Order: sequence, then structure tokens, then C-alpha cells
Amino acid sequence: MGNSRGIAMETLLTWEKAQAPLDQVLETTISGLSMDDPRDKQLVMALVYGVVRWQGYLDGIIQQFSSHPLTKMKPLTLVALRVGLYQLIFLDRMPESAAINETVQALKSARQPKWLTGFVNGMLRAMARQRATLPAADEGAAVLSHPAWLVQRWYDLFGPERTRRICWINNTLPPLVVRVNTLRISTDDFIILLQENGIGCERGLFAQDGVRINDFQGPVTALPGYGEGFFVVQDEAAQLVSQLLAPFVSGRYLDGCAGLGGKTLHLAQLLPEGGRVVAVEPSRKRQAMLKDNLRRLGGPEIEIHGETLQVFGAQRHAGFAGVLVDAPCSGLGVIRRQPDIRWQRSLASLQGYQERQRELLAAAAGLVEKRGVLVYATCSIDPMENDEVLAAFIKEHSEFVITPAQEYLPEAARSLCDGQGFFKSTPEQGLDGFFAARMVKNG
Repeated sequence: MGNSRGIAMETLLTWEKAQAPLDQVLETTISGLSMDDPRDKQLVMALVYGVVRWQGYLDGIIQQFSSHPLTKMKPLTLVALRVGLYQLIFLDRMPESAAINETVQALKSARQPKWLTGFVNGMLRAMARQRATLPAADEGAAVLSHPAWLVQRWYDLFGPERTRRICWINNTLPPLVVRVNTLRISTDDFIILLQENGIGCERGLFAQDGVRINDFQGPVTALPGYGEGFFVVQDEAAQLVSQLLAPFVSGRYLDGCAGLGGKTLHLAQLLPEGGRVVAVEPSRKRQAMLKDNLRRLGGPEIEIHGETLQVFGAQRHAGFAGVLVDAPCSGLGVIRRQPDIRWQRSLASLQGYQERQRELLAAAAGLVEKRGVLVYATCSIDPMENDEVLAAFIKEHSEFVITPAQEYLPEAARSLCDGQGFFKSTPEQGLDGFFAARMVKNG
């Protein structure tokens, strides 16, 4: 399947089979190919992310036109129909003939039988003829393009109107947001640097070092200042979470679930002289990426440990002035950035995440020194991973007291906190959906 449509179809099939994160599957597929024209790579990415984002909507239309149930179609056939239909509906500049013919040609290149390529060709042409009468992409479970279980759960939690709004925003392209590394350049000077290079941008709405970059199509590495370590890609909501460990003192701070190190590096940027950051990250791949980011951004040395937080807690008992547990979660707050998440989660998986989150918080509790700060965060908007986890933790660890998050945030961000003092951002505010709670250890 040599053309861009074929590569997109191959990527989608691999993703469905592997159940791996879409960005990893796409990176593996593209890195093994030689695409001379960067527009071919951009088309592959647009098709892959677009089809995954709108899969429920596309499937609803395909089912209207097909006498065969989608569950009985060959995976390649269904993927080809999705790729073709996505182009017809969403890629305005794509000629109808190219959308259909190139998709069918990809099937022929994959040596599919003539009857099957004819079926796909006929279906796509029928849908093209009736394009004007197809359902709009803004109502109903299928056209909202989220799995039925999730739509129903959000209906119960947030009500129909808010659910539709969140789903709709999740189906739009997110802005590129970066955090300026103020150890290397001021936020004002970085904005000037972007503007001098013809890149439209604006200050963040909530985070003081956040910059929103408009309509940038190339790789992040091509942005001015990348090699100099002037910035790191990080949504404003994630930037605000790190600030909840304030007031910062010249002590030791622990990032218990460091990942790629966005918040780890932010902590290093926020600490006064004499402050030290320790990071725990069991994944070797994420450790390597954390170290790469650290080399690029510079700053104070960070001590990195390659075991789980539970093992780290059992081995070391020295207290930390602040501990951040940015726990592994469903990611239901970042579907806009990672559209595949919606299709790879279930209600049962939320329960599994909650159990792991409670274990991590329990391990972190013993690492916080007296009067130290513990911050628990997720990139989920589901109470099962947020409010319920906190309620269970406080019940079992009465030495911790919840403190109002809004008191430690910039004024513009204080409205993002609820009556209990929890930080809760959502896609509706132009942010990733995050939850964070700030606690102090008494006694």
C-alpha cells in the first residue's frame, strides 16, 4: 500500500491490532518509510488522526450505506471506507476523484480482490453523491464520535448539553502550547523571537510562562529556540499543577511519576537556590526521553531513579518538602490531543486505574516530611480517578489536610478550582482536562 492513503490504512490497522498509543504506532510506521515530499507525511498524519478522531461518526454513515454489518467487514475494507469518507467530508481541498481513486488504488496495491475494490469504490461514490444530505457532525452518540459507554457516563456526570460540548471540542484540533524555560529566556523575549520568524503566537490564558502558538504545521523541533532549550511542549493546565507545590523552599522535591519530565523540569525551574529535584520513573524509554529533555533545557541537576514509587518509598525514608504524584490515568481529559484514548478505555479500566492511583498515593504519603506538601494530579475528568481517590486517601491518612489550590495559582487561574479547593480544568476552557489536589501533612 504505497501511497499516502495506503500508509494511513496500514497504520490504522496496526493500531487496532496492537492497541498501542496511536502516536507511537504512527512514528514507527513513518520512520521506516522514505517520503521525499513532506506534504505526503502531513497527509498521512491528517488521515490517521482524523479517522481516529471521527471514527464513530464515519462508522455511523458507512452503516447507513452498507447492507453488511460493520462487524462482519474485513478490517482493511472498513479502514479503507473510513479513510475515503474522511477525505470526502473533512478535506475540502481534496478533489473527490483523488479521494476515491487513490483510496481504491491503495486496496489494489494490497492485492485485494476485484469484487472488494469494486464494493469500496461503489460505496464511496454513493456517499459522495449524497454528501449534502449526510448527518451533521454535532449531535447523537455516533456523530459525537465517542464510544457509547463514555457518552452515557458523561451524560450522567455532566448532563447532555455539557457532554455534547466536551465531545465536540475533543473532535477539534488542539492548539500547540509551550512552557518557556525562563532559565534560558524570558517569556516576552521568546514571543518576540517567534514573531520575528513569522510565527503567530500569544501569551497563555492562565499560566504565566505559557505561550500558545497558532497554526504551526511543522515539527516542534523546527520552532526557533528548540535546540537552545528555550521551551518545552506543555499544556497550561499541566504547568499550573506544578505550581501547587508552592511555597517553594530550599529543600528536596520528589516527582513520583516523572514520565517524560515536563513537570519535573518545571519544578527545577521553580525551586530557589539550594532546592533539589528527585525523579522516579521506572520506564527506561521515558527515562531516556527525560534525560534528553534535561540536556536540552539545562538547569540544576536532577536525581533520577528507575524503580516504581512503591519500591522507592520502601527503600528510602528521608522526607521531602514536596511530593508530586502525577498518576497514570485514563487520559480522558486529553482526548483532544490523543484521540485514540476514547476507543481504548472502558468503565472497567477506570476501576483499574483507581486501584493503582490509590497505591501510588499511599506510597507517597510516607515520603512527605512534616508540614510538607503532597500534590495528587491526573489528566482525567472522571471523579472515579479524582474526587473518589482523594476521599479514600484522606479517610486512610488523616494526617493530611486538603488546602485550597486557588491560593497557589495565578489570579487568572483561580476560577479553575471548585468549592472543595480542587483544581479542575476542562477542554471547555481551552485547556487539557486536569485534576489536582494540594494537601499538607500535619503532625
